Amino acid sequence: MRVGIIALLHESNTFIARPTTVDHFRENWLFTGETIRTQLADTPHEVGGFFAGLADQQIEAVPLLAARAVPFGPISAACFDTLCETMRTELAAAGPLDGVLVAPHGATVSESFPDADGHWLTELRNLIGPDRPIIGTLDAHANLSQRMIDATDALIAYRTNPHLDQRERGVEAATMIARALRGDIKPTQAAAFPPVAINIERQLTSDPPCQSFFELADRMRREAGVLSNSILLGFPYADVAEMGSAVITVTDNDPAGARRAAGTLADYLWEHRSEFAGQLLEIEAALDRADTLSGPIGLLDMGDNVGGGSPADSTHLLHAIVARGTTPAFVCLYDPAAVQQANDVGAGGRLEMAVGGKTDRLHGQPFKGTFTVCGLYNGRFHEPETRHGGFSNCDQGLTAVVRTDHGVTVMLTSRRMPPFSLHQLTTFEVDPTQFHLLVAKGVNAPVAAYTPVCRHLLRVNTPGCTTADMTMLKFEHRRRPLFPFEDGFAWNPN
Repeated sequence: MRVGIIALLHESNTFIARPTTVDHFRENWLFTGETIRTQLADTPHEVGGFFAGLADQQIEAVPLLAARAVPFGPISAACFDTLCETMRTELAAAGPLDGVLVAPHGATVSESFPDADGHWLTELRNLIGPDRPIIGTLDAHANLSQRMIDATDALIAYRTNPHLDQRERGVEAATMIARALRGDIKPTQAAAFPPVAINIERQLTSDPPCQSFFELADRMRREAGVLSNSILLGFPYADVAEMGSAVITVTDNDPAGARRAAGTLADYLWEHRSEFAGQLLEIEAALDRADTLSGPIGLLDMGDNVGGGSPADSTHLLHAIVARGTTPAFVCLYDPAAVQQANDVGAGGRLEMAVGGKTDRLHGQPFKGTFTVCGLYNGRFHEPETRHGGFSNCDQGLTAVVRTDHGVTVMLTSRRMPPFSLHQLTTFEVDPTQFHLLVAKGVNAPVAAYTPVCRHLLRVNTPGCTTADMTMLKFEHRRRPLFPFEDGFAWNPN
C-alpha cells in the first residue's frame, strides 16, 4: 500500500496587515517529494511521526508537499494559489495512492479563503474521491470548521501545550490509516462547537483548568469503540467565523456514538467556561511581583507572542525594565536594521542606536541607547530535545548580541524566531542562568524550554497584536454569541 503525505501549516493572525508570502514559506519549509523525507523524517514533528508510523505498518510513504511558515498575517491569495497548485501537481505525479495523511494547522487563513484549511482539504477530497481515507493531525490551536471534518475521515489534535506530542500524534494518525486500509476499523468522526473562546493565558494543558478537561478526554479514549478524541483550544487572533473552541471524537463505525461523546466534552467546557477566562497580570504588577522573587524569572510577553504571529520587536517590557533598574535582564528583538548596524561596528565596538519598536506604535517606541557589541553570529542553532512546534534546526538570520550600560542584554535577529529553545541563547554565548529577568515573547509555548532555568514564569499582559485581552481586538466575523465577549446566554447544542 502507498499513502501520501501533505503538510500545510500556518497560524494566521488576521490583526496583522501584512500578508504571508511564498518567501516566508521558503525561509522555513517549502519541500516537495523526497526532500520532505530527508528534512523531516527524523524530527519531533508530526510529519516525522507519519514516516515512522507508516514504516512500522510496512506501508510506503509517498511525500508530496510540506509547507510551513512562522505565524504572521493571512496568506496572500497568490501564495495560497501556489501552495494549492503545488499540491495538485505533486498528487497527480505520485501515481495511485491508497490514502493520504495530512497535517493542516487548523488556524490557517488566506486572503481568498478565511477557512483555508477547510478549502484545501475539500479540494484534496475531491481529487482523490470519497472512498480513500484522509486522516491527519491538527494543531491544538485550530479554529475547527465543519468543512475540515466533512473532508476527512479522522483528525487528531495535539494533546499538549506546549506542543510536545506532535510526533506521537503523527504515529497515531499513521497507525489509524493503516488499520482503516486493512479493514480493521472504519473511523467515523463528529465535532461539537461550544460557544467559548478559551483565553490563551488559560491554555497550559498541564495546569488547571485545562488539566481536568484533558483528563476527562483521556478517560473517554479508554472506552470501547472510541478511537480518538481531541480538544481544540482555538486561536483567538483570527477574525473568522470559526474562531473559538471545538472538540472532535472518532469512533469505530459509530457516528451516533461519536456525536454523543463529542457532546459530552462540549458540555463540560460550557459548564466550566468561567474557569477558562483570562487572569491577566499587567506590566507594573508583574515587575512588582518579580521584585519579590528570586531569579531567574521568565517574563512571558503575551502581547508580542511570536508563535501567534506578532512582530517580535515589542519594547514595552524593555522600557519598563530599564525604568525599574531590575537587572541583569535579557530581551530578544527582531530588528534587521540594528543587526546590520552592530555588524558594521564589529564585535567589541560601541555604538548608539534605536532597537525594536519599528513595526508600529502598538508594540512600543524604539529603545534608544548606547550598546556594546558582545558578539556576531550566523543565527543557526540546533535543538536536540522535543520542543514546541517540532523545530530541530533553526535559523534566525544574522544575529547580534549587544549590551546596554543599564545591564540589559539584547539579542537582535534578522528573522523572527519564536522562543521555543534555550539553544537560541546558549549557542550564541548567552547564559540564561546569569539573568534575573528573561523576556520570552510567548505565552505557553516557551514553557518547556524556559522551565529548566527559570524559578518562576509570569505571564504579562502587554499590548500588541497578540494581546491576551481578547476584548481589545476588533472582531467583525467571529461567532455570536461567544463567551467571554457575550455572557448570560443559554446554549443548547441540539
